[in-house]
Amino acid sequence: MKIIFAGTPEFAAVALTALHDAGHEIKLVLTQPDRPAGRGMQLHASAVKQFALAHDIPVAQPVSLRLDGKYPNIAHEAHALLQSTPHDVMVVAAYGLILPLSVLTIPTRGCINIHGSILPRWRGAAPIHRAIEAGDTETGVTIMQMEQGLDTGPMMLLERITIDDEDTTGTLHDKLAALGARMIVDALEKLARDALPATPQPELGVTYAAKITKDEAALDFHLSATALGRKIRAFNPFPGASATLGGVTLKIWGAEVATHDAVNGNYSAGRIISADAQNGVVVACGLGALRLTILQKPNGKRLPASEFLRAFPMAEGQFD
Repeated sequence: MKIIFAGTPEFAAVALTALHDAGHEIKLVLTQPDRPAGRGMQLHASAVKQFALAHDIPVAQPVSLRLDGKYPNIAHEAHALLQSTPHDVMVVAAYGLILPLSVLTIPTRGCINIHGSILPRWRGAAPIHRAIEAGDTETGVTIMQMEQGLDTGPMMLLERITIDDEDTTGTLHDKLAALGARMIVDALEKLARDALPATPQPELGVTYAAKITKDEAALDFHLSATALGRKIRAFNPFPGASATLGGVTLKIWGAEVATHDAVNGNYSAGRIISADAQNGVVVACGLGALRLTILQKPNGKRLPASEFLRAFPMAEGQFD
């Protein structure tokens, strides 16, 4: 099939790669404008753009597609490009721009989205993070026919996978990206045979996955150890959970619920119960205690707790 592909990060690039390898004609790629990144804040192309350029696929990077928005001239140019590009379907994966109705109606076969959750649970921007943070035991990928609502369109394919106790957003992202890539190839094969029916989403069970912000990163040790452990996994690799000790903000990249003998003692939330090579860094929580296993100080490397403690002793103290 002839495809216009709209996506930006690695999750989308995995799907684009699969579609290209399956022999589909990628006529055009839409992706977000280059963004500054890294210590030097140099402009970096998205993962999708990098793949497209490496395979001589035309790329467009409009800042908006809304004809009635802030950049109508840019939106009009983008619409003209879409209308003049021969294609059957638009595939969308983590694009980052809302597609208005004027775009959704351009492709002959419509716009199909790859969404990293079991819809209608976790509609929105951060379904992988929020599933882990909430303690969900399973998630999946939904292939969905797009409409004007936020991830409200009818479902075409749905597959589930288990969320393991050790999964971070990074590891779960990779599993779902691979699953979504396989499913979109399957979906387009079925669509070509008119064998891809769409089923309305259930009205019950709707939740929204709000975008992750850096100001959510600070750990509140008044919460339970279980909840904090989930948050640390959910915020790995971005934005990274953090905790402040003696005025120094540390990144916490790994943790587990502790079974330390001293957990049952009378400790205030955030108090360091123990910090040694044998037990790691054990911190009292509102319920139970958390063993911090991978830490990072400002401008330092991520280190296992045993190595971290050699350079940053933490025998006593209270996390803010």
